[in-house]
Amino acid sequence: MAESGQWWTAPTQSESGRLIMVTGRGDVKKFIDNPRFNIRVTVTWRYEGDSMGMPDTPTSELMQQAQDCLEAAFTKDPVAVMTGIYTGDDERNWVFYTLSLNIFGRKINEALAELPLLPLEISAENDPEWNEYKEMSEAKINID
Repeated sequence: MAESGQWWTAPTQSESGRLIMVTGRGDVKKFIDNPRFNIRVTVTWRYEGDSMGMPDTPTSELMQQAQDCLEAAFTKDPVAVMTGIYTGDDERNWVFYTLSLNIFGRKINEALAELPLLPLEISAENDPEWNEYKEMSEAKINID
């Protein structure tokens, strides 16, 4: 992950009461302040979890490889910023804010090209107020 202090992790619950580990990024002010970063993209990976809804070790390791590739790609070319990671209840969600869906799509394909085909679903919506990020950040407040 990024340098210590930039990311935080907190437990929360899904609507069904299962554990969700929320990992959020803290150093996003320059992106929030840039009105062009107004599109929220969620990349979802559904998996068959254990009894707690968490991924098995091989799935978790492949998810980490994918995440490392994504972080490297968007650090090199910051057209998007990863702001949150949700793991649990049989899925992992990576949340990004981007300035272009076309460029984001091209970059994510380039970033993951060396990995096997992954079961990813991608959704996007306008979120110029960064509402999802603000809501996620409330989980951190609950642990401070």
